[in-house]
Amino acid sequence: MDHYQIIKRPLITEKGMRSNEEHNTVVFQVDRKANKLLIKQAIEVLFQVKVLEVNTLNVRGKKKRVRMREGKKPDCKKKKKKKKKTKGRRGEVKKGGK
Repeated sequence: MDHYQIIKRPLITEKGMRSNEEHNTVVFQVDRKANKLLIKQAIEVLFQVKVLEVNTLNVRGKKKRVRMREGKKPDCKKKKKKKKKTKGRRGEVKKGGK
């Protein structure tokens, strides 16, 4: 798998931003087939930071109703990454494509 296929997007939420400030972690949505080792390698290559630990969480899609029809949001996988503090350079997540 390509590194850009493993990391889909950063999850920017209040809880994620709080954990970033307090524990120096970043939350991403990743491919469901990716394991912790692949995720760690992709983060280190794409953002040039040293990853200390990776925690993953499988999230089931929720059932939703719109008018008379019932549907389901897709399942996804979340990942929390704890990064090492770097001197002089911050490993920030920026919006945009590849």
